[in-house]
Amino acid sequence: MNESTIKEGKTYAFVSYLTLIGTLIAFYMNQEKRNPFTSFHVRQSLGLWLLYLILGYVVSGFDSWMLSTSFWIFFAVLFFYGIVGALTGKEHKAPIIGDYFQKIFSTIGQ
Repeated sequence: MNESTIKEGKTYAFVSYLTLIGTLIAFYMNQEKRNPFTSFHVRQSLGLWLLYLILGYVVSGFDSWMLSTSFWIFFAVLFFYGIVGALTGKEHKAPIIGDYFQKIFSTIGQ
C-alpha cells in the first residue's frame, strides 16, 4: 500500500473507531473509493465494537466493580491501539483477535 492511499484513508480510519455510528459512517463513505487502508480499520473497529457490545452484556450481569473496571480498561487499550494505528498510517491488528476480525469481515471493502 502506498503513502497516498494511506493519507487518503486516515480520516475515515480514525472516524471508524470513535463510535459504532462512526464505523457505519466510515463504511458507507468508503463504498465509493474502496480505500484498502480504511477498509482494514473498518473491519477492526467493527469487530471491536461488536465484541464490546456482546461482552458488555455478559459483564453487566455480574455485580463486580473489579470485573467492570477490567472490562473498560481492556477495551480502552484496544481502541487506543487502533486509533494510534489509524493516525500513524499503520495496519496494526488488535492483539489475538485482529486476525479473526479480518477473516470474519473479509467482504467489507472488497
